[in-house]
Amino acid sequence: MQVISGESSATPVISVRETVVFPDQVLVFLKYPQSIPLFTKDDIDCIYLSPNSSQPGLKLSPLSIDDEYLNNQIVRCPVQSPGLTVSVAVKPNGNLPAGPTHRWDLLAYEAMIDRDNTTIVFVKGLNLRPGRLSDPSRLECVYGWDFSNIKFLLRSDVVSVGQEIVRCRTPLSILNSPQRVSNDSIKVSVRVIRRGILPSIARPEHRMDPHLPARKQHEMCICTMLRNQARFLREWVMYHARIGVQRWFIYDNNSDDGIADVVESLVAGNFNISRHVWPWIKTQEAGFAHCALRARDSCEWVGFIDVDEFFHLPEGLSLHNVLMNQSRPSDVAELRASCHNFGPSGLTQVPVKGVMVGYTCRLSAPERHKSIVKPEALNSTLINLVHHFHLRDGFRHVNMDRNVMVVNHYKYQVWEVFKEKFYRRVATYVSDWQQEVNVGSKDRAPGLGTKAVEPPDWSSKFCEVTDTGLKDRVLHEFTDTKTGMLPWENQQ
Repeated sequence: MQVISGESSATPVISVRETVVFPDQVLVFLKYPQSIPLFTKDDIDCIYLSPNSSQPGLKLSPLSIDDEYLNNQIVRCPVQSPGLTVSVAVKPNGNLPAGPTHRWDLLAYEAMIDRDNTTIVFVKGLNLRPGRLSDPSRLECVYGWDFSNIKFLLRSDVVSVGQEIVRCRTPLSILNSPQRVSNDSIKVSVRVIRRGILPSIARPEHRMDPHLPARKQHEMCICTMLRNQARFLREWVMYHARIGVQRWFIYDNNSDDGIADVVESLVAGNFNISRHVWPWIKTQEAGFAHCALRARDSCEWVGFIDVDEFFHLPEGLSLHNVLMNQSRPSDVAELRASCHNFGPSGLTQVPVKGVMVGYTCRLSAPERHKSIVKPEALNSTLINLVHHFHLRDGFRHVNMDRNVMVVNHYKYQVWEVFKEKFYRRVATYVSDWQQEVNVGSKDRAPGLGTKAVEPPDWSSKFCEVTDTGLKDRVLHEFTDTKTGMLPWENQQ
């Protein structure tokens, strides 16, 4: 196998397409032919080169290697001293030349062509305010192979811009030449007046199907973004399948806990679930918008919840009945369910029967809400605040009665689990807990501060009301009469 450029067409060529530097790791995107097997950690070293040096001064094992991502494979390398160029060496052939390196905080990172022929570009570094439209006249989209030469770029107007999402008119030459997109080489970026063109690794995904199906394949789907939640995924999927969820879109935000294997096992169990590698940090709003577009063609309704959140139907209805009853006025396109936050409930270890049975004590007052939306009714800006989206004119939301539906949010679990929240918050506009910023935010645990230090009374905190409603339903409907076990209990 040839790993550096060569003349022979018979040997597959592997190259570093580009590199993105995160605060805690470096992502190296490998371009490789689909005819060869995916690499493992044993096949590759991360190499670090000093300026003006062609020989690596340091070799390290990668942190991990992801499965295929848009015809690339992602090698995650440790961060080293600033100024070093990062590439990889494929054993035993040798070093790959480094690709273009980009800072994460200023980058166009994803793009897709929508069914109305506009291009949606996801951009880091615009630093726009949350939940608001911004002025599109100070931006334009640019398409090309080399953004350093502006003469060879195609330009287009921006239709809308909000948060990290830019929607622009796609040039006809791009739409009429699908090979330009399908060959996975042309990129799109955003030019900001008086700032220039942002670096880009965003290659537009193929056009969404403009032909709408007469009936959606699934009535109810769920989108979620997670990191290292593999041990809780089976319970979450199996429960929601029982109440009526038919399809799951899992956006994997840099997990390293074997979640791909858990997803594969669920697929083997006939659950319609897919894992989408989403390496972009602090982009939950953008990821939810991306997921809404992917789900739109096949899902009538899409819920946006985390893996520690469970739709609870206190009156015992099915999701089908709730969706039908709550959306009878045709202009209802978003259903909002209040959230009850549960505490450790006296536990000090992860409950073996799962979170729904283990955690039964919560705060009395609900806090915030989560939403189930009709993706067809979303505003074209795709602006969302994680908890809800902006809707098109003519559509509205309803707040569901807590006796009909509520979200059981197992937010304050045993310390072993809860402390992981200090690693990084996934939402764009939520400060990480280690920072002395917005310390009074509802996103944080009251009284904890910025250090992951367990309070002596943690197991008894956040306990005001005993609530066994969902626990009772789960034990009644899921317990195996022969073994007394729940279906996810022996496979946590």
